[in-house]
Amino acid sequence: MTAVLTEREALLDSVRSFAQRHLADGALPRAHDPNYSWDIAQLLGAQGLLGLTISAEDGGQGAGLADAVAVIQEVAMVCPKSADILQAGNFGAIRTFAEFGTPEQKAKYLSDLIAGRTLIGLGMSEPEAGSAATELTTSATEDGDGYRINGTKIWGTHSVDATLFLVYVRFGPGTGNIGSILVERGTKGLTLGTPSTYMSGEQWAQLYFDDCWVPKGNVLLGPGGFKKQMSGFNVERIGNASRALALGRLAFNLARDHVSERTQFGRTLNEFQGLQWKFAEVAVALDSAELLLDRAVRNAAAGLPSAYETSVAKLAANEAGFKAANEAMQAMGALGYSTESLVEYCMRRTRGWMIAGGSIEILKNRIAEEIFGRRFSQRR
Repeated sequence: MTAVLTEREALLDSVRSFAQRHLADGALPRAHDPNYSWDIAQLLGAQGLLGLTISAEDGGQGAGLADAVAVIQEVAMVCPKSADILQAGNFGAIRTFAEFGTPEQKAKYLSDLIAGRTLIGLGMSEPEAGSAATELTTSATEDGDGYRINGTKIWGTHSVDATLFLVYVRFGPGTGNIGSILVERGTKGLTLGTPSTYMSGEQWAQLYFDDCWVPKGNVLLGPGGFKKQMSGFNVERIGNASRALALGRLAFNLARDHVSERTQFGRTLNEFQGLQWKFAEVAVALDSAELLLDRAVRNAAAGLPSAYETSVAKLAANEAGFKAANEAMQAMGALGYSTESLVEYCMRRTRGWMIAGGSIEILKNRIAEEIFGRRFSQRR
C-alpha cells in the first residue's frame, strides 16, 4: 500500500528538493560571503518560504510555527547562509511586525518583505543596554505629527543591508514607556557607521539617530509595548535554536561520513572507541535538544511561545549545536578546521548564537525564575 504523505511531509519533501537543486552548489562560498544574498532572498520569496507563519490575509502562507521550524532546519542542513535569510523572513523582527503592525503599516511594507525584495532589521541593543534591554536610552520625543529619535543602536543583525528597522525606543521614563518605531533606511537623521565583522563573518553597522523625524504612523508599539515586544522576541529565539540544531547536525553528518571513510593506522577512524563515544554523546545532546524545541513549538501552536519553554529549548539547542560542530571539527582534524569545509563555519556560527538572542547565562536566569516561582533582579 502506498503511504499518503501528510501536508508537512509533502512540504518538507518539496523544500528538500528545492534546496538541493538551488542552494547546495553555492553553500560553501555563500557561507564565507559577508554580503546579504538578495538573489537567494527573492528565490525563497518566490518559493513561498518567507512569511510562512504570517496569515494569508497579510500575504503570508498561514502555516504553523512547527512547519516554519522544520523548513528552516531542512534549508540549514543544505545551505546555512540561506537559513539566515529564512530567519529574517520568518522569525525575527518581521514576526513582531506582522503580529502587532497596523493594517496601514502592513500594507506598506509586508508584501516586499515577504517577496525578499526588502529586509527588516532590529535596533534593540545599545552601548549600555545589551542583556539589560530595559536600560535603553534611545528616545522618541513627540514633535508635531511625528517623533524625533535620538540615540545609538549596535550589534544589529542585517543592519548593513536592512531597508527597514524596527527600533526599540523610550517615549518617556520607566519601562512602561518603552515601545518601538519603524524607521526606513535613508530617513534624514539616520546614519550608519562603518561595518564591523563578527567571528562568523557576518557584518553589522552601528545606527546613529540624530533628530531623526518619523511620522506617528510609524509607531509599531507605543508606551507599554515592551512586554509585547519581548513576547514576540521568543519567536526569534525559536529560529535561533532551530538553526543551531540544524548546523550542529550538518557538522555531525559531515564528520560522521568523514570518519567512516578516512583510514589511519590500518582502519577507519570510526573504529576507534574515543571517536565513537564523542559521536554518541553528541547524538544524545542533539536529540534531547530537538525534543525540548519540539515541546516549545507544539505548546506555542495557540499563540506566541512561552518564555520558559523557549529559554529551555534555546539553551539546550545552543549548547548541543556548538558541541556537535566543535567535536565534528576535532574529529575531522585539519580538514574540519579548514575553510574548505562547512564544519568550521558551523562551529563559528553556533558559537555566536550562544550570545545572540539572549545569552545562555540570561536564559539560565529566566529558567531559575520559573523553578523558584519568583523574579531574581540582576540590578544592584
